[in-house]
Amino acid sequence: MFRFLSTIVKIGIASLVTGVVLTKLDLSAEQVLLELGMTPDNVMTALESGVQWALPNIILGSMVIVPVWLVVYLFRPPRS
Repeated sequence: MFRFLSTIVKIGIASLVTGVVLTKLDLSAEQVLLELGMTPDNVMTALESGVQWALPNIILGSMVIVPVWLVVYLFRPPRS
């Protein structure tokens, strides 16, 4: 758990430093998106369609994986 939190903090600090550098170079998120040929609305539409595709697949997969994991967990030898 500590490694996970440590990684999250490191990613946050790296993002903050990168954001400060890009701000000092007079770049904004909108400018970067325009250079890539995208708009904030296009990004939101892509994220929404990605979630609409992924969510049913995650639910379907969990209907198989969770019972299998539960059976494997129940039949494990006890730890001492």
